[in-house]
Amino acid sequence: MIEIYLDFEDGTSRIERIEPPCLIGRDSECHLRINHWRVGREHVRLTRLGEYLQLEDMGSLGGTRVNGTRVAQHFPLLPTDDVVFGPCRMRVQSGSLMAELDHDGFAHSGDYATCDAVSAVDKAAVDQSLRATLHAALVRQMDVRKHDLANLPDGMLRERCDAIVRDLIGQHAPELSESRREHLVGAVVSDAVGYGPLQSLLEDASVSEIMVNRHDRIFVESGGRVHLHTATFSSEAAVRSVIERIIYPIGRRIDDASPMVDARLPDGSRVNAVLTPISVAGSCVTIRKFPVNPMRLADLLDRGCISHSLARFLCRCIEQRVSLLISGGTGSGKTTLLNVLTSQVPDHERLITIEDAAELRIEHPHVLSLEARPSNAEGRGEINIRSLVRNALRMRPDRIIVGECRGAEALDMLSAMNTGHEGSMSTLHANTPRDAVSRLETMVLMASAQLPLLAIRELVSRSVQMIVQLSRLPDGSRMLVAVDEVTGMESGQIQMQPILRFHRGSRKFVWQGVVPSFVESWRECDVPVDPDWFGDQTEAA
Repeated sequence: MIEIYLDFEDGTSRIERIEPPCLIGRDSECHLRINHWRVGREHVRLTRLGEYLQLEDMGSLGGTRVNGTRVAQHFPLLPTDDVVFGPCRMRVQSGSLMAELDHDGFAHSGDYATCDAVSAVDKAAVDQSLRATLHAALVRQMDVRKHDLANLPDGMLRERCDAIVRDLIGQHAPELSESRREHLVGAVVSDAVGYGPLQSLLEDASVSEIMVNRHDRIFVESGGRVHLHTATFSSEAAVRSVIERIIYPIGRRIDDASPMVDARLPDGSRVNAVLTPISVAGSCVTIRKFPVNPMRLADLLDRGCISHSLARFLCRCIEQRVSLLISGGTGSGKTTLLNVLTSQVPDHERLITIEDAAELRIEHPHVLSLEARPSNAEGRGEINIRSLVRNALRMRPDRIIVGECRGAEALDMLSAMNTGHEGSMSTLHANTPRDAVSRLETMVLMASAQLPLLAIRELVSRSVQMIVQLSRLPDGSRMLVAVDEVTGMESGQIQMQPILRFHRGSRKFVWQGVVPSFVESWRECDVPVDPDWFGDQTEAA
């Protein structure tokens, strides 16, 4: 006998107990009839092979998906598998929970073992099934996402959930060993009131990025390398529950009407989440972690990301209010370098930072952070970065720091750089300094398509003095690979000259023998200029 759990789009649910083989479809002759136009006359067949179940799609037009992937056949069908067809989501439990467990909690082995694909359901799979069952039972008994989460202290909430889970295990799986009992209690409570399997990854200082592709596939980046981690969520519902707990404290929302969100964790880690069906395989989460202790200039030097003479040159540029852009690809270290450089701003200056999701952690005594806000459920109340840049101009800033330019705010940022806020900085995504200038032109056009291209280029050339290019190398290291000066306009084109290049083969920083035009004004003001900056010498990374 198998138990089939059906959840429909209209919020209704059914539980059916049927002996396999069984046919599911719209036809009156089917063992389990679902009378809906999106269900085929004969849609899905469940058959038993030895101890295990096989699912077969009967050639239906709408198809059948298992864990987000369309299948013709799927074997073995586990209790943790998420089956979707027509208007319903289905899970299948073969017998009672107790029938699946022996005295050690292992699944009983069957006699059918003639095919390599037919292997015993291992301890991890059974634990996943039990974990999902316990989590669902806990949520039914205690609404941890609403009343209790909002009103109970975290410690008390965990204690209450811990007691309920232990009671559930005592009722449904009393013969589990002590070690597995403790493991399950910790996992289920973490799923319910913490960050589930992400908790240990967030606490691991060696992990820099966490990528949840679906509930049972979590990738992590560690030491510049990405690999599949053994941690998993118990179900799709557990992933969504964690997403809700992340965004709840900061007033963001995510649902079927608004299935994407940017957020941050209390430690400043950046979070992006996308729900199904936008994410086809299942709800996904990407978390960019930041070091517990903010990176400093000395740390970049120790890692060989920049050279000593380049570090001194960049610090002098910050001190002398050179307006610059930091350009690079995803994960190349733009935010880290922006943090480091803004920390070199003299203490008497007032900084205002503007970001989509606050992640800059600037070590400066006079800094004010502004964060954009999305619209509410009624489509009102949105405050975008462009509005914040305009408002920041009325807040007596010495410099404006925009975490990342993505659109129309580029026009206001350039205007600020050109109207008394020299030394302002921002980042953008581009592969080369020249590409960064082209992207900047495009973003200004987003603000006002009526502006002539020549006027836009003139504004860029007068506002941005220098572009710093970062790159992530194949070995995972992040390097500063180029520094270019924006020198002005000629024949309708923005002119640039290279100041420094990083040679990947020799792993050396090579000065290009070019003196930036703004250095002349430094000399007029008796600002010390190191002659090593602009020679032909090289420095090892």
